[in-house]
Amino acid sequence: MTPRAGPLRVLVVDDEPAIIRFLRAGLETQGYVVSDAKDGRSALEMVRRKATDLIVLDLGLPDMDGLDLVKTVREAGETLPIIILSSRGNENSKVEALDLGADDYIVKPFGVDELLARIRAAQRHRLQQDGEKPIFRSGDLSMDFVRRIVTVRGTEVKFSPREYDILRLLAAHAGKVLTHQFILREVWGSAVDVQYLRIYIRALRQKIEADPERPKHILTETGVGYRLRAPD
Repeated sequence: MTPRAGPLRVLVVDDEPAIIRFLRAGLETQGYVVSDAKDGRSALEMVRRKATDLIVLDLGLPDMDGLDLVKTVREAGETLPIIILSSRGNENSKVEALDLGADDYIVKPFGVDELLARIRAAQRHRLQQDGEKPIFRSGDLSMDFVRRIVTVRGTEVKFSPREYDILRLLAAHAGKVLTHQFILREVWGSAVDVQYLRIYIRALRQKIEADPERPKHILTETGVGYRLRAPD
């Protein structure tokens, strides 16, 4: 995705006029250009015409399930960020949406400030994916991907190969929730017991968090996966 000059164009896909008005008012005050689509077919046509830079998507559309829209967009090779807004708060819906390629998932009701923060994180993640820098910094955590050196609060920290692979994967997608199964597939190469992942996450937190019981870097999305704090 090549960065486009001008303000970010946000497509709100929702069939509720009140939600569209609410989101338009909140997003336009931040300088975003907002358009809307009330069904999946219209949304897909706008994506095909390259008429948007980011999608805010409700799953309950009149002509298709929002998850099918996510799948269609990703199968077409489109990488623009997709943020789900849904009243479906169950973990299975979140996991399925993220596995299909959504960048984030917010459960209704929600605040505009939360949505704005998720939009900024999704933008940073996509830019990072398009032109990954050799140095990653987030708070007191720094990773040199070339030399495979990690420092925390100015001190170099040693990791096992598996620990480093997990942290490296999280850093490559910083700001985005990665599901348990995605991490297991990418790091282990096959589906293994998620308990293995929890053990490694606990070990990573012991090494990089000032207080492992109140993590600031590796954040848990309960029942779904983990998110590394976005870069500075």
